[in-house]
Amino acid sequence: MVSGKRIADVGYRLFSGSMMLLTVYGGYLCVVRAQRYMQRKKQLELAAQSENTASEIIKE
Repeated sequence: MVSGKRIADVGYRLFSGSMMLLTVYGGYLCVVRAQRYMQRKKQLELAAQSENTASEIIKE
């Protein structure tokens, strides 16, 4: 027969494992979001820079 302590140990390990997976997944989502933010920021800066260059050419 399986003792209560054994069941508690297995439950604790399962819970700990699921928390580790959630932490890793959360970190992954955070990194992906930060990467997208930086990429979007770079695109906006390039668009603004090209717009400024185009307006300078028109003014001349």
